[in-house]
Amino acid sequence: MMRFLLALSETNSPRFCRCCCFSGLAQKEEIAVEHINEGFLRKLPPLDYSPPPYTGPSAADILAKRKAYLSPSLFHFYNKPLNIVDGKMQYLFDESGRRYLDAYGGIATVCCGHCHPDVVKSITNQINRIQHTTVIYLNHTITDFADALDSKMPGKLKVVFFTNSGTEANELAMMIARLYTEYNDIISVRNAYHGNAAGTMAATAQCNWKFNVVQTGVHHAVNPDPYRGVSGSDGEKYAKDVQDLIDFGTSGHVAGFISETIQGVGGIIEHAPNYLPVVYQSIKKAGGLCIADEVQCGFGRTGSHFWGFETQGVVPDIVKMAKGIGNGIPLGAVVTTPEVAEV
Repeated sequence: MMRFLLALSETNSPRFCRCCCFSGLAQKEEIAVEHINEGFLRKLPPLDYSPPPYTGPSAADILAKRKAYLSPSLFHFYNKPLNIVDGKMQYLFDESGRRYLDAYGGIATVCCGHCHPDVVKSITNQINRIQHTTVIYLNHTITDFADALDSKMPGKLKVVFFTNSGTEANELAMMIARLYTEYNDIISVRNAYHGNAAGTMAATAQCNWKFNVVQTGVHHAVNPDPYRGVSGSDGEKYAKDVQDLIDFGTSGHVAGFISETIQGVGGIIEHAPNYLPVVYQSIKKAGGLCIADEVQCGFGRTGSHFWGFETQGVVPDIVKMAKGIGNGIPLGAVVTTPEVAEV
């Protein structure tokens, strides 16, 4: 196995130690990316595009400024991070013009491709006309966008709250659930990631993304991992743990249940079959709302459905999204029913 993650350097976040590497082998081997046998790498197909010559600062200069002026919470997984200066559809280019296949999609964000001509045209047309207007005035673009989003939503999901990020969307979704139900307890899933702001950090269940601050009102159920989970692919057994949390960890009433249909940061883990249908029944009986976090698995990323929750055959009360909704633009949204939105 080739090493695919270099040992962390001094440029990395102090919150991540060497034991956080994705591969144990990566910690032992001292193979730099530039020393990988070129014959091992497959050649990319021809592309009718060449980036213009790069005349900006070097990677070393950028890294020095980043360390001096940006938050130390930013980190790299590389001894020598790439200096990405250009992008075209599924490809990225470094300062030397070398092309890379972006299989990461900007952390599941660039779903239409880098600098897609249709996206660039739409952005240019809009910004040439008006860049910003407050919502106390009227502008058709926001309502047109909400209408288009509504066409992709099942059931009664039709009221849209736009946000600036996925974390904000999760904060809003959890607050709506608590306001609507008048209950406080929310159930999340172990290994989940829902952001690391004041409220969403409680729903996140990974120590690398949590700080030692007060986090209350969220319980974490066993992760329904069909690959390494304690109950294999038996979704109903995993769902029983949610019912147990309701029975023994709360008053018997909950504000809601929040989960990614496919855990992104947690390792691209799908829920075991029939997990969500059973969980949603338990949550409904406890008076709660069901929240689907579609930040990473929404907008067709599963390949078979537009939304990840559709793979489980359920319709949530609240759906929140980000990343792919803006193809790289800071944008998120919460979609719910008219009844719930009235809170």
